[in-house]
Amino acid sequence: MLIPDLNRRIDFSNKGICPIHKLCRFKTVFSPTQSLKQLDNYVLMINRKNILPLLNDKLLSEETRERAEKIILTIALLSFFIHLGIIYLLKFNFIELSTNSELLENPISAVYTPFSFILIYEVYLLIYYLPKSFTTYITKQYEIITLIIIRKLFKDLSSLELSSNWFEIKGDLQFTYDIVASVLLFYLIFLFLKQGKRKIDTEEGMNPVIEGFVKKKKLIAVILVPLFFFMALYTSINWFTGNSLSPSELKPFQSINNLFFDEFFTILILVDVVLLLISFFYTNKFHKIIRNSGFVISTILIRMSFGVSGIISTILIVVAVLFGLAILTIHNNYEKNTFPTE
Repeated sequence: MLIPDLNRRIDFSNKGICPIHKLCRFKTVFSPTQSLKQLDNYVLMINRKNILPLLNDKLLSEETRERAEKIILTIALLSFFIHLGIIYLLKFNFIELSTNSELLENPISAVYTPFSFILIYEVYLLIYYLPKSFTTYITKQYEIITLIIIRKLFKDLSSLELSSNWFEIKGDLQFTYDIVASVLLFYLIFLFLKQGKRKIDTEEGMNPVIEGFVKKKKLIAVILVPLFFFMALYTSINWFTGNSLSPSELKPFQSINNLFFDEFFTILILVDVVLLLISFFYTNKFHKIIRNSGFVISTILIRMSFGVSGIISTILIVVAVLFGLAILTIHNNYEKNTFPTE
């Protein structure tokens, strides 16, 4: 039987031996007779230092994004067939429901359900791009609100009243507003992306000041992932529970269309304000402050669109994106020109 030499000092600094070598940049040399408290302190310090990169890697890595994409798109496809199946079961009287929902009357409206899951994935992408690019993060907000309008169009298609009195029927008129707005928003987002790319192309490296700001954004993004997940879960459970208890009093479509996303954009306003305040620690440039402030106003306009209906809601959304595009365009012109400072 081998008896260990307790007086021998063991060097764990070798890369092949030290199990925490990758986490620390100093040599760890101690004897087995030393108190384990010192080692525990090392591990605790290392864990505190690396918890943010660890959580960021688990929640917002490229691998996680690809996995989330596959899972959500699979669920979206299955939900489409389930929704379609329920519509046909109702149509041929295989099942009966005590409510007449607009989403259960026409097969075209079955597209509404998978679009809802696609929107959930877009929410994840918004958080994913937050630490990487502030402009892309804002772009995702615009894409989400545009997809909400597109999703609504599929529902409206199933209930159109094709007649010569097109512009006198409220539903048909709203469909016209939304379809024009979706095309306009699509083009405005294209212009916004061009302006965003132009800005990225002018930035080669990342200085230490920007790195500090990125770390703060990573922390916010890591917090937002579980927050939005539980928000979506709570909203879904609350909605399904309410409808199962009183199926004859199904919420109107306008309420369903705003489900989760009104609170979602409220949280985004708070996030944008926090980012604006943090940015003051890293820059005092006027055009940067105005850009970040303008994006906050743009998000507020989008949130306000959920509180109204009809053409006012559509106009608020278009104005929000147009305002964001104008702010970014002027900001980029500031970046290209140098002005004398006193």
